[in-house]
Amino acid sequence: MGDREKSGLLPDRRGMLVALALWLVLIAIELAMHRPPICTCGTIKLWHGVVQSPENSQHVSDWYSFSHVIHGLLFYGAAHLVWRRWRLFGGRPARWALAIAVIIESAWELLENSPIIIDRYRAVTVSWGYSGDSIVNSASDVAFMVLGFWIAARIPPWASVVMAIGFELFTLAMIRDNLTLNVLMLVWPLDAVRRWQAMG
Repeated sequence: MGDREKSGLLPDRRGMLVALALWLVLIAIELAMHRPPICTCGTIKLWHGVVQSPENSQHVSDWYSFSHVIHGLLFYGAAHLVWRRWRLFGGRPARWALAIAVIIESAWELLENSPIIIDRYRAVTVSWGYSGDSIVNSASDVAFMVLGFWIAARIPPWASVVMAIGFELFTLAMIRDNLTLNVLMLVWPLDAVRRWQAMG
């Protein structure tokens, strides 16, 4: 796939403005939900690396930021497959793929910070004290997804796969958690996995 074809999924100026507007809508909705704008500790850190901590998911980045980059890689791959098919029927390269990815990621952020998912995390995962994300962290999660999307548009598909697997193995080794386990424990919690994670 040539660079011109790959870059067809990157937004033009209008697409970028729409994606930015959607990101701001997420922030506005979370403000209306009375989510804390920043960590209740009163500081904003660029990185917080202690998972079992009240400050987890409260700062700009943490171990789960790697998962959001993977989201971007996956969204780009899905968009490529969808729009490649549309081109077979005379369609043009999509400029709205990133905006759609921002909508999906933002919808997840809103769901993740709803009582039903917060309670689910507390009940079935190792994040017993999870209270949801600060708005800074939630907005940053979407930004990391955008970073992953942009990276996927610039590198070969095989490199995206290697990066995603590398991030999964890295976070698994560092904190005994990753995107795969996070999804597994939300959908089909296993006591053996939770016990193993608690040993970390």
